[in-house]
Amino acid sequence: MLKILLPTFMLLPTIWLAHPKWLWTTTLAQSFGIAVLSLSWLNNQGETPWASLGTHIATDPLSTPLLVLSCWLLPLMVLASQNHTKSEPMSRQRLYIMLLTFLQLFLIMAFGATELTLFYVMFEATLIPTLLIITRWGNQPDRIQAGTYFLFYTLTGSLPLLVALLVLINKTGSLSLITFQYSESLDLVTKGHKLLWAGCMLAFLVKMPLYGIHLWLPKAHVEAPIAGSMVLAAVLLKLGGYGMIRILPVLTPLTKELAYPFIILALWGIIMTSSICLRQTDLKSLIAYSSVSHMGLVIGAILIQTPWSVAGATVLMIAHGLTSSALFCLANINYERTHSRTLLLARGLQLLLPLMATWWFISSLANLALPPLPNLVGELMIITSLFGWAPWTIIMTGLGTLITAAYSLHMFLTTQRGQTPAHTIALEPAHTREHLLVALHLMPLLILTVKPELIWGLTI
Repeated sequence: MLKILLPTFMLLPTIWLAHPKWLWTTTLAQSFGIAVLSLSWLNNQGETPWASLGTHIATDPLSTPLLVLSCWLLPLMVLASQNHTKSEPMSRQRLYIMLLTFLQLFLIMAFGATELTLFYVMFEATLIPTLLIITRWGNQPDRIQAGTYFLFYTLTGSLPLLVALLVLINKTGSLSLITFQYSESLDLVTKGHKLLWAGCMLAFLVKMPLYGIHLWLPKAHVEAPIAGSMVLAAVLLKLGGYGMIRILPVLTPLTKELAYPFIILALWGIIMTSSICLRQTDLKSLIAYSSVSHMGLVIGAILIQTPWSVAGATVLMIAHGLTSSALFCLANINYERTHSRTLLLARGLQLLLPLMATWWFISSLANLALPPLPNLVGELMIITSLFGWAPWTIIMTGLGTLITAAYSLHMFLTTQRGQTPAHTIALEPAHTREHLLVALHLMPLLILTVKPELIWGLTI
């Protein structure tokens, strides 16, 4: 674990000491080296589930793909942000990359934590760099309001979790994830125990987010700069799912009773947010609402607690992280040229940027879960396990899948096809940097179709 944490930490002096001319090149090279080195975790599974075991940090089949995704994303964020920050003074460019590096450090320690106390501290710490990135480097005047929404929704959900963890350590004597599976399940029967269950779940459900407490997400995505949108969609939402998978085994007796309203809300949210996507005029807002829809499937899968559904949730989290991050990159590439996120003002870009249209096509198909991509593997595993749990869920999940296909194709056709407006004729051509950026999102997706067992989580 130190072979990743130390180079990531050493990025901080690199950022502040590098020559201005070589700042972006140096940080990109070092962060990409860390990302390649992190791939060794995927091949590090021993006879026991836990590997790279240290005093406070370790990896296991559930955390490993999420750790690798976090490390893979930093060089991509550096690649995507160069054009966005080039007009800034050098000190602010250095600060921007430093915040991204801190975010990666906190995420590695959150996903690698062997104790829930460290996980909670790092879960909260990710809030600070994300908030600064949204409020300082966002594009629109509404970014302060978006940051306020993000801060208060997340903090309001997290405070009950802190109280619940203190109660849990009092009851079980330890918050170690390694011994959780061997500890006796708690005899939770009273109303206070139900509040404990809700307290443990609320922070993660807000982070996912669950439909009904999702209003911070579209605002944060729309106002955030490209790196903020990428890290929010690809990794920060997954912190909620990871936390739920970790903590639910301790709360087992009550989950059967208390999970019903949340499962129903998550499945209803799939249809509602997918329908909202059909009427969106803002490209980034459309992709943000599609994230809420996909996370609804993940929440339902985790709450029914079957091995098949948890494996499907893990696969879908990783596949969605790569797909939605690629879509945000493509939306940003359009925005940098047309200076508008409105779908109708940037039509017919296929004639002007033909290779970029190919990336749009692959990303849209991945978003609607086309076979044989891992998005489909995850969705099928979740839909079949939900159907086994309650046959009526097929109505919600099936309808959600249909609407997802409709808005994904609508997004592709509106941006790429049709008559090119007069104001977009003289567009700047796409750069090699941008093609590389999208290729590094979509290549792992295609590789995972060949070897999906890397991201099956705890079932292997």
